[in-house]
Amino acid sequence: MAFDPALRKQENGYTFIDEGQGDVLLLLHGLFGALSNWGDVVKYFSPKYRVIIPVMPIYEMPLDTAGIDGLVDFLEGFIAWKGLADFTLIGNSLGGHVGLVYTLRHPDMVKRLVLTGSSGLFENSLGGSYPKRGSYDYIQERVAYTFYDPKTASKELVDEVFDITKSIPKCLRIVAIAKSAQRHNLAHDLHKITIPTLLVWGLNDTITPPIVAHEFNRLMPNSQLRFLDKCCHAPMMEHPEKFNLITEQFLEQTALIPS
Repeated sequence: MAFDPALRKQENGYTFIDEGQGDVLLLLHGLFGALSNWGDVVKYFSPKYRVIIPVMPIYEMPLDTAGIDGLVDFLEGFIAWKGLADFTLIGNSLGGHVGLVYTLRHPDMVKRLVLTGSSGLFENSLGGSYPKRGSYDYIQERVAYTFYDPKTASKELVDEVFDITKSIPKCLRIVAIAKSAQRHNLAHDLHKITIPTLLVWGLNDTITPPIVAHEFNRLMPNSQLRFLDKCCHAPMMEHPEKFNLITEQFLEQTALIPS
């Protein structure tokens, strides 16, 4: 689904989407992600839920705070400004990692978690050598690597990442955040998260392979794991219908569980 830029709002220094009414679904994108990554999710869930997506300041945050903790600090500020509580947090890749750390900091704020291709245990780095500047073909290859079907890496998406990697300051932040994510391993803390958690993973994920999903499932006491075949690192983009259906079933199953 093409993303409707009219959904984008800007207030109080934040760029975000806030659509629909009802229980809040707070969505977090990954390192090279954007609001458009969640286009099909917004369309599917906004008739029944309030869907909120902040743009994380990955490319603008001060270099000395560019990391997981800095992004969680940003998320805390956004949630406080919006006055949110008792919400479902849905995160892809780095967004899942940020969501997990936020949940560990504020266990009473998050009602449920949905993680898809989350970092936090192990990932083949999207930083480091990834932001190779000046080579469009290289960027195209690396973006395609995150999808099972390379055609999912549209020219618009590749152009967006290529433009990011042309900026030295942005590349420095990407590398800093990627290294922070690798250092910020959550293996010893995940058992503390006891809220219902859904893990939706691509069976062909090359960034956070299936073994990572099994490890999340083992370490998180109230988690359930679903795999999508012919799917890599972004199930909500590659198989939005299946991702949405699995997520909806989980939300309905856990709706009556006391917070």
